[in-house]
Amino acid sequence: MRFRHRAAAGFATLLLPLAGLVGLASPAQAATTATATYAKTQDWGTGFEGKWTVKNTGTTTISSWTVEWDFPSGTSVTSAWDADVTSSGTHWTARNKSYNGSLAPGASVSFGFNGAGSGSPSNCKLNNDSCDGTTVPGDASPSAPGTPTASGVTDTSVKLAWSAATDDKGVKNYDVLRDGTKVATVTTTSYTDTGLTAGTDYSYTVQARDTAGQTGPVSAAVAVHTTGGTTPPPTTGSKVKLGYFTEWGIYGRNYNVKNLVTSGSAAKITHINYAFGNVTNGQCAIGDSYADYDKAFTADQSVSGVADTWDQPLRGNFNQLRQLKAKYPNIKVLWSFGGWTWSGGFAQAAANPTAFAQSCYNLVEDPRWADVFDGIDIDWEYPNACGLSCDTSGAAAYRNLMQALRAKFGTGNLVTAATTADGSSGGKIDAADYAGAAQYVDWYNVMTYDFFGAWAAQGPTAPHSPLTSYSGIPTAGFTTADAMAKFKAKGVPANKLLIGIGFYGRGWTGVTQDAPGGTATGAAAGTYEQGIEDYKVLKTSCPATGTIAGTAYAHCGSNWWSYDTPATIAGKMTWARNQGLGGAFFWEFSGDTSNGELVSAISNNL
Repeated sequence: MRFRHRAAAGFATLLLPLAGLVGLASPAQAATTATATYAKTQDWGTGFEGKWTVKNTGTTTISSWTVEWDFPSGTSVTSAWDADVTSSGTHWTARNKSYNGSLAPGASVSFGFNGAGSGSPSNCKLNNDSCDGTTVPGDASPSAPGTPTASGVTDTSVKLAWSAATDDKGVKNYDVLRDGTKVATVTTTSYTDTGLTAGTDYSYTVQARDTAGQTGPVSAAVAVHTTGGTTPPPTTGSKVKLGYFTEWGIYGRNYNVKNLVTSGSAAKITHINYAFGNVTNGQCAIGDSYADYDKAFTADQSVSGVADTWDQPLRGNFNQLRQLKAKYPNIKVLWSFGGWTWSGGFAQAAANPTAFAQSCYNLVEDPRWADVFDGIDIDWEYPNACGLSCDTSGAAAYRNLMQALRAKFGTGNLVTAATTADGSSGGKIDAADYAGAAQYVDWYNVMTYDFFGAWAAQGPTAPHSPLTSYSGIPTAGFTTADAMAKFKAKGVPANKLLIGIGFYGRGWTGVTQDAPGGTATGAAAGTYEQGIEDYKVLKTSCPATGTIAGTAYAHCGSNWWSYDTPATIAGKMTWARNQGLGGAFFWEFSGDTSNGELVSAISNNL
């Protein structure tokens, strides 16, 4: 349907059900040929989405239409679609587009806009006549109540209180919403919620209803963590704890944003990289529009426990991430662009970094999902070097690209990048000006994994994520320690370097030798790809039989795998702390166990 591409709400703390958000404009004298009605389809406190519907109630075709209304001072239209909207002071005028001006008898057309402020329209006119065909007076929706405050928090209850909403006809009652779901309707400005689970995070908002039955915008959210439980409230500290969430994981892997909650991982991280946006024609572009913002999740798949509807402005992973951030306000989400498959577009982007940065900003800050993202991550594999294809942009291209991104995104957004971990002499770290670019980024995600794998089909077998070197390592410099040492030697601050952990193993088959360095006949079978398997599978199908260079390996039957375990991750986190690194990141959530044991190992030891 055409409406799915239109601008939707930004800066929401919680996705709201559409029911109860509609308010009609104040009517004047009855119109004889047409009506115009107004609906507030979404509200996020500091702004809202509005929609006007023009209907031909007469017997002859209308060739064009103009809707006029007044907003109170402080309320304005920031963007619009399907109409040309202009203003003079507080008076606003919307005129039809060339394609939707003609209305046959009984036909209707809608146009929408994003607004700032909290006011409602008044003094509506349609083609210089009244907007409403009835003589029944309407009234404005109530304002948003004040942000709730929480007190008396116990293992199973919390007392909430808020300042009253205002309404021209009077406020009738308030709906109390827990994690987006109504749990009570009260006539006072306080409520005690009971029957909660100990040691659990909740998010509360409040919404007012007036005497005419109209509901206004919800308040801002307050986060509550009940006492007790088996784990204390999350404390993230100063280290970055970042995980990649893949847009395609919702398909065959059936791994949804909600799994971050049910696994306990959401309470133990600070950042999420959403992978991936595309880079094509020198611009940032959508990767998978269906997964990103269109797929409808059922109630049991949704973070809020509420099913998506066909007509809500934003669905898909973006809406689920919005709900996750409402539940865990400390989490920041970055949109990652590129990756192994889509890095070929960076060469064209580097030719005009300013235009590239502008395209990325326009996409990340799209009003439909601007509140979801806190910055951008660039995964260029690899500048001035070879990955899936070879790049010849020159050593300075990377620095110029990151400089342009920082200039456009400013200091209020995060700008980060995934980088090579090739610490060999004359290797990929030496190919681009990572040191010069470091002043423009908040941190580098150094991909300290995939050093070795079954692309070398006959071996030798080797751990794919060695922390340090060891006797017999196939390539000198292919270790975490070598990579970090090289970055620091070039002048990249240690606190801008994150150690990378793979939540998967890489393996060979046809192997007879238990220790690393054995020969093989090819890649071991994997669930989704030859030579690679999730940790959650390997921990039981091929348990570790030894460790080498800070990483576990396993020899079972004729297969040989290497992967990180909670124990080796603990060792790597201790090493990262001792090196003064900025934190850790991992690829990616779905490889972990259902109770998030690898995320726990990072969080507990970093």
